[in-house]
Amino acid sequence: MRQDNQLLVLTHLSQLLTFITGFGGLIVPLVIWATQKETVYKMDQQGKNIVNFQLSILVYSIICIPLVFIIVGIFGLIALCLLSFILPITNAIKASHGESPKYPLSLNFIS
Repeated sequence: MRQDNQLLVLTHLSQLLTFITGFGGLIVPLVIWATQKETVYKMDQQGKNIVNFQLSILVYSIICIPLVFIIVGIFGLIALCLLSFILPITNAIKASHGESPKYPLSLNFIS
């Protein structure tokens, strides 16, 4: 296995594609993780964390949508939007320094 912090950083930052294109924030990290998990050191662990985080954001968003009618969902969606923008950036910085970043509030879909 090779150490490739740049690819790990790119994988974390690829989640931001959702803000640019409207999709891709789950697909691109999933493809990078699936193709590189055997060859890049720490890719398997961090890729699972990223995919779990993206799936969790999707589930939480689906839960918040009906709650918009009682105003609570609006605040939930705003919080999810902020988390899905800030956490990939901070975790990409951590990955660039060789740390193993975590995503809080992630459900464990892939273990």
